[in-house]
Amino acid sequence: MASAARLLGNVRRVIGTLGDLVEDIAVRLQGPLNVASDTEAHIRRRRGGSAANTAVAVARAGGSARFIGQVGDDPIGAALVAALHGEGVDTAVRQAGRTGTIVVLVDHAGERSMLTDRGACADLADPDPRWLDGLQVLHVPVYSLVGGQALASTAVTMINWAHERGIVVSIDASSAAVLETHGAARVRSLLWSLQPHVLLCNELEAAVLAGAGGVDGIATAATVVKQGPDPALVSVPGEGVVEVPVPPLDGVADTTGAGDAFAAGFLLAVASGSLAVDATVAGHRVARAAIEAVSAG
Repeated sequence: MASAARLLGNVRRVIGTLGDLVEDIAVRLQGPLNVASDTEAHIRRRRGGSAANTAVAVARAGGSARFIGQVGDDPIGAALVAALHGEGVDTAVRQAGRTGTIVVLVDHAGERSMLTDRGACADLADPDPRWLDGLQVLHVPVYSLVGGQALASTAVTMINWAHERGIVVSIDASSAAVLETHGAARVRSLLWSLQPHVLLCNELEAAVLAGAGGVDGIATAATVVKQGPDPALVSVPGEGVVEVPVPPLDGVADTTGAGDAFAAGFLLAVASGSLAVDATVAGHRVARAAIEAVSAG
């Protein structure tokens, strides 16, 4: 296996993402939740899905992005695809079934909880090798690897094809709850078998995987553990762990999409030749801009 520097330095700035495109219903509470009674809230609808959010963040940060996935054959699905095109994202999308919806509940402290109905996203089957044409990076959230038999099989096939073509593979651990539900040992074994070049996770996801053997050895080039406002931990095989501080950010109202934006910034940086530590700095910068934009909205 090539060194991290050589592997990531040869990549151009075209990022493909594989996974969900859904309607988000964002519910931002104006105070503590009054159980069994009324609570004032700000509610709005927007495009969502980890893979779609990452693709848009790549495009907004100046890169080229392609989203690969499935949405419902309905007006909402058509509108979501049009929204991606409006952001400058290329799409390889099948439309069939019912578009999914995620309710994102943001409490008064900015903490998120999600109610998920993925709809047609999980039904993506029969992958087409042409979806990878022109890509230098394929980014796959764990959601896509455990979110239904059809999509999971498609994701594994696409990752294997990407390896065969020399495309850099990035995997995001996605959700501690998802890892626990599907079994940390089982997911870790799957990730290890897929040998991604890059593994991105937060401290909760890393803690779940720690019970199954940890994150060491999963990624071949770089593993990044994000820790909210605390420094991210960047590990490169044979080079140890480096702490990368997070720039302070006051007045955070909503962190929705921050992890996906981080992935976009990180992958764009390594695609431009940056090593993992500098790429993490870039990831923080893009995540910060995303948080500021969402909080202002």
